[in-house]
Amino acid sequence: MYHEINHPFLTHKLTALRDINTSHKEFRELASEITMLICYEALKNIEVEDYEIKTPMTAMTGKRVKNDIVVVPILRAGVGMLDGILSLVPNARVGFLGIYRDHDTKLPVEYYSKLPENLINPLVFIIDPMLATGGSVVAAIDMLKKQGYGNIVLISIISAPEGIKVVEDAHPDVQIFTGSVDEYLDDNKYIIPGLGDAGDRLYGTK
Repeated sequence: MYHEINHPFLTHKLTALRDINTSHKEFRELASEITMLICYEALKNIEVEDYEIKTPMTAMTGKRVKNDIVVVPILRAGVGMLDGILSLVPNARVGFLGIYRDHDTKLPVEYYSKLPENLINPLVFIIDPMLATGGSVVAAIDMLKKQGYGNIVLISIISAPEGIKVVEDAHPDVQIFTGSVDEYLDDNKYIIPGLGDAGDRLYGTK
């Protein structure tokens, strides 16, 4: 199931992110801020448990997050979202998956994996700015499930309907949270209207 976050402030920031005149510095800042807004919505249904504390006035039963939270950016563009989610969940563990889309075949190629160990009922957030064909995300979910991770959420800044369908068909148990569901993929598998190549715009490589 996917959730498109409908919030006027998020729409405002997405417009600035898409703008071709937005600088690399501003793009990085906006990507982080947008990630924080989407993550806030994605955390609404997180499990909590009772936790006994003492305030300066009295004892009370509060709540604390029940699961270990793991954030897994898909390299390289996903790293541009990392600060945004860690600003909300600073104690989260961080793993990394290296997956790129082959220029000719458009298929995902895996090249790196480093994931945290010794976790308690982990809730994993995969972060990637764009859900386009869905191939890289499905490959990432496959890799995580092979490692024993079962509770997985995807956070993307923008998504194509085609990519959402691919992920939902392959992994219907994975929740998708996105800032915008765009119109379609063009012949080169780029999202329209999209925002261009997120990695290049984050890091100024073009």
